[in-house]
Amino acid sequence: MTMLIRAVAALSLSLGSLGLAGPVAAQTAWDMPVPYPDGNFHTRNAAQFAADIDKATGGSLKIKIHSAGSLFKHPEIKRAVRQGTAPIGEILQSLAANESPVYASDSLPFLATGYDAAKKLYDVQKPYLQKQLESEGLMLLYSVPWPPQGLYAKRELNSINDLKGLKFRTYNPTIGRIASLAGAIPTQIEVPDLPTAFATGRVDVMITSASTGVDTKAQDYLTHYIDTQAWLPRNIVFVNKAAFDKLKPDEQKAVLAAAKAAEERGWKLSQEEMTIKTKALKDAKIVVMPPSADLKAGLTKIGETIAAEWAAKAGPEGQKMLEDFKK
Repeated sequence: MTMLIRAVAALSLSLGSLGLAGPVAAQTAWDMPVPYPDGNFHTRNAAQFAADIDKATGGSLKIKIHSAGSLFKHPEIKRAVRQGTAPIGEILQSLAANESPVYASDSLPFLATGYDAAKKLYDVQKPYLQKQLESEGLMLLYSVPWPPQGLYAKRELNSINDLKGLKFRTYNPTIGRIASLAGAIPTQIEVPDLPTAFATGRVDVMITSASTGVDTKAQDYLTHYIDTQAWLPRNIVFVNKAAFDKLKPDEQKAVLAAAKAAEERGWKLSQEEMTIKTKALKDAKIVVMPPSADLKAGLTKIGETIAAEWAAKAGPEGQKMLEDFKK
């Protein structure tokens, strides 16, 4: 019997040295698909969000970031989280605009210009966004904007009339509508084709962020950037509600705390991105200028038309959202 006890004790010691003795700590592993590469500020923010959760839970909840659409392509991420194939994910909110008008409300042009107005719009929109996500079995964790959108052109633009007849680069229906209302010619051009399209006269003007201008070396084919701050499209990070409910209370608390921190940090990162990339445009000898009073008035009128069209589709809730924002 003594020899048996000694053998059991020796086995326990051996297992302990391998980390196999005693109760094994339960660990939950989540895969998080995101659409952008590791260096993008949204992805860096998500990585810090995951690290904060790992630390707060002592490693009991680990989130692995799958960047650049490596796990699911951008259009597939939301469906994957709804179906539980991935428990958590990130998308550009307006990518889901065809599913519900609420997903398009952050990208209504010339409605919320600048970070303060964009934050006010988000605060007004948030309850409706949460309600929509909940109806799909999802839960909003945090939302972070991209830098604001501005007008790029081969010359100075002083009024809406200056856009008439120009070929206006589009990549979604809203921008196509802006072009049409301005009397411009909507022209579908993808980002990789921008330098050639401008150089060959296939397109004359575009609206996008300072970041895109820097990334595509706009100084090689354009001269002016008019900082209209037309809108600040936002990304949303959301979780499958059933997966969240399976977490232990302390893990749920850690996720929500990390999400709050990620949202606050993300808005600051976005502003830093805008400052850095706008300076880079100036350094590249692009003329960076605010919109003239006439141009701003004309763009605002276009924005009001598009917002009214959106509210008609969104119904009473959409109208209420706009009214609350304008208060």
